[in-house]
Amino acid sequence: MFTARRSTLAAGAALTASAALVLAGCSSSDPLDDSADAGGDTTESSTIVVGSQAYYSNEIIAEIYAQALEDAGFDVERQFSIGQRDAYIPALEDGSVDLFPEYSGNLLQFFDPETEARTAEDVYAALPDALPETLTVLDQSSASDQDSYTVTAAFAEANGLTTIADLAGVDETLTLGGPPELAERPYGPEGLEETYGVTVEFSATGDTTVQDLVAGTVNVANVYTADPRIQTQDLVVLEDPEGLFLASNVVPVVNVEIADEIAETIDAVSAALTPQALVAMNVQSTEDQMSASDIAAQWLSENGLS
Repeated sequence: MFTARRSTLAAGAALTASAALVLAGCSSSDPLDDSADAGGDTTESSTIVVGSQAYYSNEIIAEIYAQALEDAGFDVERQFSIGQRDAYIPALEDGSVDLFPEYSGNLLQFFDPETEARTAEDVYAALPDALPETLTVLDQSSASDQDSYTVTAAFAEANGLTTIADLAGVDETLTLGGPPELAERPYGPEGLEETYGVTVEFSATGDTTVQDLVAGTVNVANVYTADPRIQTQDLVVLEDPEGLFLASNVVPVVNVEIADEIAETIDAVSAALTPQALVAMNVQSTEDQMSASDIAAQWLSENGLS
């Protein structure tokens, strides 16, 4: 899939080659003089740079994007494990990264903290206006990996918990575990009290959040819904009828200059990526210790995309 932009690059390369031959025929030319290449190397500009967060699940999706593009004939460079939004959003904005798997709700809230969008459709519709003019989104996936409030199955059964609202009826002290930044997020302890009337103590558990939940150090935890330990550790995600958390579907963020060029390939990936498939791939990573490259190749083959 080579578009007019690539054809232009190819034509430019041909002209450069012709100019080099003419210069080579001149007795006064210096064969070591590379001034004829002053226009720059076009190879780098024709390469799609795919980035990822420092998060195994996000890297798997990025690897799927990368392999799908390579199968479609694109040159791809991988810049994985960049970090969190404060680190990779500037790279997207300045064009050093072209394509990134994101999560619609958290991305929208990053650029528009006061957004009132909550459903998957409303969040996705709000993204184009919220993003910088250099960025856009392609089709979102049905797969999601969003924040949740999660408890152990035993705690849910003992207290009759189905929704977040049910936490208000728990007699014992509730301690919420999560990353340090949760304390200041709109859906953190303050939002939990405002939306559901649930008061909690907060513990910054960070990377050990799930372990602390299972051990009983905390009894409510902020866990991403695609975390495979929800299955393997017998946890229960509490329903969120009031929309405390924004829907966060997997959505590709892309540089506007190449959006049309790669849309067909990446939209096909988004159409095939389901919530169940994402959890299954995360299990392959954490439990089966498969590499992101092998997981992506297998998934693309199984879905007829390679």
